[in-house]
Amino acid sequence: MKLSGSAIVVSLALSLSLRANAADLLDIYHAAQSQDAVFASARAAREAGQEKLTQGRSLLLPSVNFNANTTGNRVTTTYGTTDPVLSQLLTSGTLDYNTHGYGVNLVQPLFREQNWAAYNQSELQVLISEAQFKLAEQDIILRSAQTYFDVLIAQDTVQLTAAQKSAISQQLEQAKRNFEVGTATVTDTYEAQARYDLIVAQELVSASNLEIKRRTLQQLVNADVSELNVLGGAFKLDNPDPADVQKWVDQAQHGNYQIAQAQAAYELAEQEVARNRGGHLPTVDLVANYGKNTATGGMFGPTDTRTTTVGVQLNLPLFQGGATQSRWREAAANREKARQDLENTRRNVELQTRQAYLGVVSGIAQVQALQQALKSSTSLLDASKLGQEVGVRTNLDVLNAQQQLYSTRRDLYQAQYNYLVSQLRLKAAAGTLDETDLARVNLALH
Repeated sequence: MKLSGSAIVVSLALSLSLRANAADLLDIYHAAQSQDAVFASARAAREAGQEKLTQGRSLLLPSVNFNANTTGNRVTTTYGTTDPVLSQLLTSGTLDYNTHGYGVNLVQPLFREQNWAAYNQSELQVLISEAQFKLAEQDIILRSAQTYFDVLIAQDTVQLTAAQKSAISQQLEQAKRNFEVGTATVTDTYEAQARYDLIVAQELVSASNLEIKRRTLQQLVNADVSELNVLGGAFKLDNPDPADVQKWVDQAQHGNYQIAQAQAAYELAEQEVARNRGGHLPTVDLVANYGKNTATGGMFGPTDTRTTTVGVQLNLPLFQGGATQSRWREAAANREKARQDLENTRRNVELQTRQAYLGVVSGIAQVQALQQALKSSTSLLDASKLGQEVGVRTNLDVLNAQQQLYSTRRDLYQAQYNYLVSQLRLKAAAGTLDETDLARVNLALH
């Protein structure tokens, strides 16, 4: 698909903005709309699908063909009669002359059951292309959000790993000093050193993972993104509205685009049965022809011949070697397949909707539990450090408390991102996901 001049300017502006400023979720989404190759492919597929209707309608309209010809002719005549009278009348020889002409042929279908079925199929093919594009629109929203939050959690992991490395490094230095002055055993030093070596390896892994997630984001928007907005104080937990999973399932059964696509595919298969059944029926066409032919240099000089015909043509198929019946049975089997595919899609959508709903509800509970766990882990670390100072806790206790604190913090960040994405997935399952839902999630970022 070629971009217009204004579209190129907008794309360039978005690319420069992403490089220069901190991008939020809507910035990423808008850039993906214009740059993502998957979405661009879906847009082109939709445009191609729209042409099916014109092609189907053409089967009901007249077809007009023009033809023209020019022919050089040489006629050699030899008479073998010995009759003197006939020999005087008949002269052997060669005659060269040219004929040329043109004609127009018009055929208007009057009754063609197959053509009507094909026209109905073209309308359904347009519906399928529309449903596929709607799914692509929802998919670009979900991929933008998922890719965005994947980068954020990767950044959080790098930052938490660096903070944990710094804390372990301090514990290692303290363990070495305590061992030197005789207030701790060498075991404390070994424990701290082992944790430090492990966190160094984890730091390398987290840095590599962050690079991969950034490259994934770059592929989505076709630009380097310097910085992303992060979750701020505006983040809040909202229960699904309505707070009834069955109502969401009912909405999905009527609004989900996967079901709409499968439903149209089933109706398309039904029309294919009708189209192949029409192979047994007669066809009736209005046929009109006009032609003009001119011969020059003939025996009687230049001559013009004009022909005009108008009539109705009936064609009745009698036997095609069993192919018509075979195609009919094939179409009936494909119709049954489409019916089962539709039923399977309905069940899958119901499952997806319930999973998304539970993802939101359980996500709320998980975030709240981890928020409380973060407070407890912070208190545990403080108590462990104090206990180490008075001799009732060991260096290992402090290291374990530190690891628990950073793991809980990372789990909390991940749970918050999962909750936000689950909200979008629930709307997508119901078939109502659009940019306003993404804008609502974007309010939690700063």
